[in-house]
Amino acid sequence: MANKNLNAAKTAKKDEFYTQLTDIERELQHYWPHFRDKVVLCNCDDPYESNFFKYFALRFNQLGLKKLICTCYNGSPVQGNELMIDFGDFTNDPKKIAYKVEITEVKDLNGDGAVDLSDVQYLLKNDKNVCSILKTGDFRDPECIELLKQADIVVTNPPFSLFREYVAQLIEYKKKFLIIGNQNNITYKEVFPLLMKNQIWLGYKSGDMAFKVPDDYEPKETRFWQDESGQKWRSLGNICWYTNLDHNKRHEEIDLVCRYSSDEYPRYDNYNAINVNRVDDIPCDYNEIMGVPITFLDKYNPEQFEIIGIDRYVEDNPNYGHRFLLKGKEVYARILIRNKHPQTI
Repeated sequence: MANKNLNAAKTAKKDEFYTQLTDIERELQHYWPHFRDKVVLCNCDDPYESNFFKYFALRFNQLGLKKLICTCYNGSPVQGNELMIDFGDFTNDPKKIAYKVEITEVKDLNGDGAVDLSDVQYLLKNDKNVCSILKTGDFRDPECIELLKQADIVVTNPPFSLFREYVAQLIEYKKKFLIIGNQNNITYKEVFPLLMKNQIWLGYKSGDMAFKVPDDYEPKETRFWQDESGQKWRSLGNICWYTNLDHNKRHEEIDLVCRYSSDEYPRYDNYNAINVNRVDDIPCDYNEIMGVPITFLDKYNPEQFEIIGIDRYVEDNPNYGHRFLLKGKEVYARILIRNKHPQTI
């Protein structure tokens, strides 16, 4: 049933978004020290097309990984051309099955002096213990949960429509992770309390990101195109990385240059806080509650600011669903913050 639900969700919500290797490289470069001697799980990733698998397989030795586990819920709808896996006696059509790949060692087996995908492919073909079939491949399936228990860090692009459930599972099993999600997920009542309590935070990259999508995706009027090979692409302007791995950007302070004045920072009609339209406009000398855009979390430093709540969801606030009004008009989602060290001069 779980696999059926996952497939239905992916079909209904069009959740097949395949992350570019360059985007993975750009983000992961900031976390390398976290991976040494760790078991990494990519549990929404078919090696036929997953650039997460490719990234960790090629950098297995550089990162000092202990093990890489990669699972898929079924066969790939966009089979890649770079890594063709021979499954031997498993099936005549490996695209129709759910399976896992486990790698514990990557050597220069073809003797060309470098570790590349041909070495990974050779390893998969010559070690029968590396590839095995799964019942469903659904991250909620008991056998996949057992793999999750083995993992130290989970890195993947989970189905957007199942983001709440996916994050809840990671938190339940106390796992470190680095995953891709929509920026609007910040406002979910299941997600925001974790951000407010500094149990999770945003990574380095936020904003626009382009993804490969399957051939059956219908064209869109905006943010959709096909390249010269006919590959379909979608871009989303509100993508970010969610993580609980520490990184340097999280400890950089926002340079505050504006000063408070009642004329420039009006109060909400229905909440005792001032409105700040842009993160760059946060006043340096204000010590009470401010409402700032959700893009604030991209620059949030927990040593500099305290997160109080959000107008969409404030923990223990009976007014759930409350929207801030400014001169009678609703404003877009606002995070409530307080400066821990306001200037006094």
